[in-house]
Amino acid sequence: MVECFVYDITESLLSKLASYVYEEASRAYGVYNDLRGIKDTLSIVKGVLLDAEEKKEQNHGLREWLRQIRNVCFDAEDVLDGLDCQNLRKQVLKASGNTRMKVDHFFSSSNSLVFRFRMAHQIKHVRCRLDKIAADGNKFGLERIDVDNRLVERREMTYSHVDASGVIGRESDREKIIKILMQPHPNGDGYGDQSVCVIPIVGIGGLGKTTLAKLVFNDKRMDDLFQLKMWVCISDDFDIRQILIKIINSASASAPTIALAHQENIKNFDIEQLQSRLRHRLSGQKYLLVLDDVWNDNRAKWTQLKDLIKVGAVGSKILVTTRNNSIASMMGTVPSYVLEGLSLENCYALFNKWAFKEGEEKKYSNLIEIGKEIVKKCRGVPLAVRTLGSSLFLNFNLERWEFVRDHGIWNLKQEKDDILPALKLSYDQMPSYLRHCFAFFSLYPKDYGFTGPEVVNLWVSLGLLRSEVGSQKPENAARLYIDELHSRSFLEDFEDFGKLYYFKVHDLVHDLAQYVAKEEIFVVDSGTRNIPEQVRHLSVVENDSLRDSLFPKSSRLRTILFPTDGVGVDSVALLDAWIARYKFLRILDLSDSSFETFPNSIAKLEHLRALSLENNRRIKRLPQSICKLQNLQALTLRGCVELETLPKGFGMLISLRKLFITTKQSILPEDEFASLVNLNTLSFEFCDNLMFLFRGAQQFKSLEVLLVQSCRSLESFPFHILPKLEVLFVIRCEMLNLSLNCENPIERLRMKFLHIEECPRQQTLPQWIEGAAETLQTLLISNLHSLEMLPEWLTAMTHLKMLHIVNCPQLLYLPSDMHRLGALEDLTIDGCSELCRKCEPQSGEYWSFIAHIKHLSIGETREGKLLFQMQKQIRLKLQDLKN
Repeated sequence: MVECFVYDITESLLSKLASYVYEEASRAYGVYNDLRGIKDTLSIVKGVLLDAEEKKEQNHGLREWLRQIRNVCFDAEDVLDGLDCQNLRKQVLKASGNTRMKVDHFFSSSNSLVFRFRMAHQIKHVRCRLDKIAADGNKFGLERIDVDNRLVERREMTYSHVDASGVIGRESDREKIIKILMQPHPNGDGYGDQSVCVIPIVGIGGLGKTTLAKLVFNDKRMDDLFQLKMWVCISDDFDIRQILIKIINSASASAPTIALAHQENIKNFDIEQLQSRLRHRLSGQKYLLVLDDVWNDNRAKWTQLKDLIKVGAVGSKILVTTRNNSIASMMGTVPSYVLEGLSLENCYALFNKWAFKEGEEKKYSNLIEIGKEIVKKCRGVPLAVRTLGSSLFLNFNLERWEFVRDHGIWNLKQEKDDILPALKLSYDQMPSYLRHCFAFFSLYPKDYGFTGPEVVNLWVSLGLLRSEVGSQKPENAARLYIDELHSRSFLEDFEDFGKLYYFKVHDLVHDLAQYVAKEEIFVVDSGTRNIPEQVRHLSVVENDSLRDSLFPKSSRLRTILFPTDGVGVDSVALLDAWIARYKFLRILDLSDSSFETFPNSIAKLEHLRALSLENNRRIKRLPQSICKLQNLQALTLRGCVELETLPKGFGMLISLRKLFITTKQSILPEDEFASLVNLNTLSFEFCDNLMFLFRGAQQFKSLEVLLVQSCRSLESFPFHILPKLEVLFVIRCEMLNLSLNCENPIERLRMKFLHIEECPRQQTLPQWIEGAAETLQTLLISNLHSLEMLPEWLTAMTHLKMLHIVNCPQLLYLPSDMHRLGALEDLTIDGCSELCRKCEPQSGEYWSFIAHIKHLSIGETREGKLLFQMQKQIRLKLQDLKN
């Protein structure tokens, strides 16, 4: 499936080749003509890629040709990255003014003469390969398609009939939807028209949205409630003319006494005749219209259709099913009905229905427990239950059942109406750049909790964000991608703290990610015997049998990841082999490893963007050669509790954007930090000897995120040197007084997110927070046992959306003007017994101040759960590292 990403890869490469930076560099190194040739050939190839992707399933040779294009594009990307590396070296040399460094550089392989010769040779080689592959493509007779206007193949059209006796576990959902249908429309449709109410049912593919809509549609109560019932499947293009024809035909079919009068061939009607016929048919009728399987996100088209059908009697309802939350929000006039999965009990009943003939399961007690484990894989999705149950029908072989239990759904044969094809419809409908990003979720284990920072780090390090958003901060661009995936029901358990967010990927969606990425991404576990040579991204989830012979000899590998807590590598020889072989690595995550020393050869990985030594509890020093990684954007030393000092010269890491530190140092080299001009995120954790962060007057103008945790000697840090700080965590700092040394605070802060936890010296909130009155969106206060009051100026936070106050037992009062917090949508108060009493619904003296807030949690433990999830997935690991 990986050839689906080729179009996106070529677009990315062409964007780089077209940039001014590369044009100037190519002239400087005498490779302008060759790079221009690569660009021209690649432009021609890109033009036929969409046609090739459409025809590849029927032509093995075409699939191989697409793989060759992909490989040469990746190799070209590596060569262009070499130009970037050289430019970054020049910047460091120019800034350092160090004569010894310049002499060393001249006699190294990166000096200009050697580099120019090597670069010219590499680019010529890429150009020759690309020209040959392009010529080979001529034999396939491909057509040029410049814009991807292909229709995504949808599932077959649905119909309204359902055998209700065969549906399991949706009785409660049916009753809830019917209750909504029987209620009068409370809000109108936004146009002052009270006659139509649109109720969306939204959820992941295969969850049973259509089945639920059928149950409602065929319920006898609907016949009494509505004069007219219509069922229209919108699976294909949202073509207004075709939809009008379907509605008219469905309306005629629902009224058999007049159906014959409408048997004329309306397919030949023009749009004016159709809308006239439709409005005549619906006028004055109280109707129920089901629009099933809607994919259209064009609001103009929906508005056009809605304007034509707003002619029914008061009380008319439209029931919509869709997989997309954005579509549901666009169409709905009431909150979406988010369909949940079936209970485990109902899933098992459904599984037995499809795996056995009635009553037959009692004969096969040896399969019952395996069947229960198979059902758990389905995570409540009935189509997945049906798919796996059907695959075992009349097959009572124990090994076959164990195979289905132990292998991912994507490894099993699927018919077109089964779960994987159903989910893949949603995947195919996404733009190619989003499909490519989505595939990398398969690097992580199922049920993995993702946080915003690690997703940004992954996608940025691999260059997956589109060039069109290159002017945006990577964090903002990645958030747009995440929001779109969430909207398409691919993400679950989404917890949004504004600047920070947490989510999981449904197990079946994870299976889909594995399926589409299976030729590019590989997960190593204890059962792995070999790794295919074409793999470019590796994830190690079990390290029982790590050995050099297991890993591919190809140098193409770009990612090595250890995403499972407690799983790392302890063989320096294996690490040496990886560094020597995989010179194009972008991500090297050695979390939970156990090295005492780190090899000097790390400097050879000049393309490296992200390096993690998180929770390596034995390492004491890092080699100075690590400072030669000028492309490095993220360095994680969190949890390296024996690390004595940061390497001298780390200020040369001029591309560094994220730095997570645990060190025994008591004084930080401020000049080194000041050289990190792109540093966006900085974290200090378990730095027990650190009394001050920075004491000089040097401002850190790029720093936006600061995390300070379990630094027990820390007394203060000056905010006036952090003018762009947006996110601040302060957790478990016993000696810290947040009000100290803030004599000259910035009058206006940019802070959007503030989390203060277990700072026993805080009796009140520091006044400098008031400087963020126009920007602060999230304020989390937890375990401040000395906190006695909230300041009145807190109510001046005009943009505050989330306020959580947890375990502050001395806190008795809320500010008197709480009603001024007009933007507040989420308020949690827990572990503050007296304050919780005053906020009790109806009877509490503060209830009138807070009753209007959308999400209200008083005396519940939601905050503790969310903080635990977030801290765990940001990998703070408090329980492992605290003294």
